[in-house]
Amino acid sequence: MSGPQCCSNAPTLNPSYGGGHVEKVGGFDTYITGSPHSKLAILLVSDVFGFEAPKLRKLADKVGAAGYYVVVPDFFYGDPYVPDNPDRPILVWLKEHGPDKGFEDAKPVIEALKEKGVCAIGAAGFCWGAKVVVELAKSELIQTAVLIHPSLVTVDDIKGVKVPISVLGAEIDQMSPPALLKQFEEVLNAKSEVDGFVKIFPKVSHGWTVRYKDEDAAEVKSAEEAHQDTLDWFAKYVK
Repeated sequence: MSGPQCCSNAPTLNPSYGGGHVEKVGGFDTYITGSPHSKLAILLVSDVFGFEAPKLRKLADKVGAAGYYVVVPDFFYGDPYVPDNPDRPILVWLKEHGPDKGFEDAKPVIEALKEKGVCAIGAAGFCWGAKVVVELAKSELIQTAVLIHPSLVTVDDIKGVKVPISVLGAEIDQMSPPALLKQFEEVLNAKSEVDGFVKIFPKVSHGWTVRYKDEDAAEVKSAEEAHQDTLDWFAKYVK
């Protein structure tokens, strides 16, 4: 997580971006989009740049358009990582915003969704958020999980997963290199009781699904493919 990849091509945050709105869910400011009456919810857990990243919200809107109630909480309490702040490098920032805290913070959000009448919840986590989501998958607090260019996720984490899980990774990735993703795949293949899927996208780098460069047609196409894979996984298990 300390390498430059997790911080490359940082988004310009925009609190007013997207077709949804922000309201409190489980005590957290949360970007909400999609069908307000759906009994099927999707929790998206951001990378270190937080819930105001435009491309993350654009993806949330895309998931919402598929018929889900989508929530993207601000698990950083208004304090996302700022790469050009020399006083708070990523390792310092992480001490205040560890994914273990994100996992605990996700619990009241999930509880609030259930109180709303939601009957099935899927979750996708990006980079930092993938560690939060894998913990949710180990605790069976969700029905299914998608890890997208994960950071900090270990083989032991994957061994502990108890719900169907999809892992979408990048070929050029120091955080979760292809060799580690292959280990994830081996573990999942050995877990007959849990459906697992691992896919490595060629010629793209860590973070590409929500930090792709608009001018790079191949990168955009690859991001859209990953988005569709995510939607297909949710369609299979969130129902």
